[in-house]
Amino acid sequence: MTDAEKIIWELVRNRKFRNLKFRRQQIIDGFIVDFYCEELRLCLEIDGGVHDDEEQRKYDRERDAVLAQRGVRIVRLR
Repeated sequence: MTDAEKIIWELVRNRKFRNLKFRRQQIIDGFIVDFYCEELRLCLEIDGGVHDDEEQRKYDRERDAVLAQRGVRIVRLR
């Protein structure tokens, strides 16, 4: 986990955030998301510098579209 992911995990783990259960490194439809709350069908993605690469941005857009089709909302944090 990156330092940013550790900070977010500490904020949401053990139902610390609004009593919602988050899982880390959750697999959804073959994709690994950083954090996922099933109750809200919400994934939190912590984007570092690697996401500035055009190929990575293209992959992220395609992945986000697949997840959105499954009813998953994606929030990206930088």
